[in-house]
Amino acid sequence: MATTVDDTLAQARAALHEVVPRLVDLLRSAPDAGAASVGAWTVGDVAAHLSHVFRFDTDAIAGKPVPDAVVTPAGMAEVNTKMLVEDGERDPAALADRIGMLADEFDEIASRSRAETVDWLDGARLPASAVACHLLEECLIHGHDLAEATGRPWPVRRDHALLAVEGGVLPLITALPSAAFLDEKKAASFRGRFEMRLRGGGRTVMVFDRGSLTLEPAGVRLVDAYVSADPWALMLLFIGRQGIVEQLLGGKVAAWGLQPWKLARMLTVLSPP
Repeated sequence: MATTVDDTLAQARAALHEVVPRLVDLLRSAPDAGAASVGAWTVGDVAAHLSHVFRFDTDAIAGKPVPDAVVTPAGMAEVNTKMLVEDGERDPAALADRIGMLADEFDEIASRSRAETVDWLDGARLPASAVACHLLEECLIHGHDLAEATGRPWPVRRDHALLAVEGGVLPLITALPSAAFLDEKKAASFRGRFEMRLRGGGRTVMVFDRGSLTLEPAGVRLVDAYVSADPWALMLLFIGRQGIVEQLLGGKVAAWGLQPWKLARMLTVLSPP
């Protein structure tokens, strides 16, 4: 039986019900808001940013205005910096309380959503399920960032990571301009076709063509490489939290085909916002 948008939204809400309390507990146990986390961000910065994502994803589901943002790496860096400057809260416990309340608000609004699509950042029209899965993705990734910074474990269920990719990342790639996900200079000369086989999930072909990124059904045309990946490992790889060698040696990712070496080049071309 095919999965419907309503099914995906229900699955995303159920995943958030499990993930958010763990995230809140992780924040409440953080000893130092100023500890380095990811890039130039501290633990407090990551927590504040995550609360901002909860706010604008909730507003999107509710049909309210969302931030005026261009979804590119530079554009999102600008809007994220602006939000962090305007929000002085960095206390992990206070932000844990804020995220808990926002999560309840999101779930309540999502439970009543009947809109086929909603307005999201950069003029994208998305199913409510894709917004929920985007929020799940942000919780999983930034939960990882916070756990790394505080020395705590952050286990991620495969079905949660799969839902974040198939229900969130792939619809975003379809809805947004290619510039949202690519380093334009590096992508300008790159061509490649990769069949992504998500373990426990489906197959999708990612097509890179001199600055564009599109998705196609699997099995229609030849590809340069086949990539079998654990969904969580793929998320960490694509977002730059772990390297390809580590994932290949650990068996979390495997590549084969006519030109499997292109996978390494593809990873340099990707630049998620």
